Amino acid sequence: MAAVLFAISGAVPACAQESTTVPMDVTGHVDQSEGKSALNLSSLVVWLKPMDHAEDVPVPLPGRYTLAQKKKMFSPHLLIIPVGSTVSFPNHDPFFHNVFSLFNGKRFDLGLYEAGSTRDVVFSREGVSYIFCNIHPQMSAVVLSLSTPLHAIANTSGRFGIHAVPPGEYELHVWIEGAPQEALDRLTRRVRVHTGMAEIAVDALNLPQAEGEHLNKFGKPYDREAGQVY
Repeated sequence: MAAVLFAISGAVPACAQESTTVPMDVTGHVDQSEGKSALNLSSLVVWLKPMDHAEDVPVPLPGRYTLAQKKKMFSPHLLIIPVGSTVSFPNHDPFFHNVFSLFNGKRFDLGLYEAGSTRDVVFSREGVSYIFCNIHPQMSAVVLSLSTPLHAIANTSGRFGIHAVPPGEYELHVWIEGAPQEALDRLTRRVRVHTGMAEIAVDALNLPQAEGEHLNKFGKPYDREAGQVY
């Protein structure tokens, strides 16, 4: 098992410390212990959802994003978008792909489409979508559609920062690739952002790792022995 500790603190400019409404930077650090299955810090995402002052946090506007397929890979591997955004899935390979997702964030199946063509998907609700190709089992990506602009991705050393956070009560959410969603849900907690706030530690000492390989769009294992035509 891997141990993860989140330490979060808020800081505001010295000239603004008398105000209780000035947005501040919320910074944190992930401390990962040695373990048999170490977590990938570069895929760790933290976000804050306002609990009692939603009017102080601007709603992120939907936009257009791209998740390309090239050399049997998705690029980028991790994509964070506002709810309601459109993601294009262009096929830059000289063969067919079949992009699909069967998870709670957004369920879709784009079917087979050839080189040089593209398909679009609107992510109309909040959630985590795991993206795969029904032909090439090694292809995977993740789309996080969020209703808050207050999010950050940890760097390789486990540090992150969420900027311009208005003071108030928030729900802290954490996503780490490879961890089961039910385990991640247990990391959700309320935090209060305020001037001089103490560090917040989130202890995920017993966070399990997901087991097994993902299935194809029919819910069955890939036939790896059959080989791929392309």
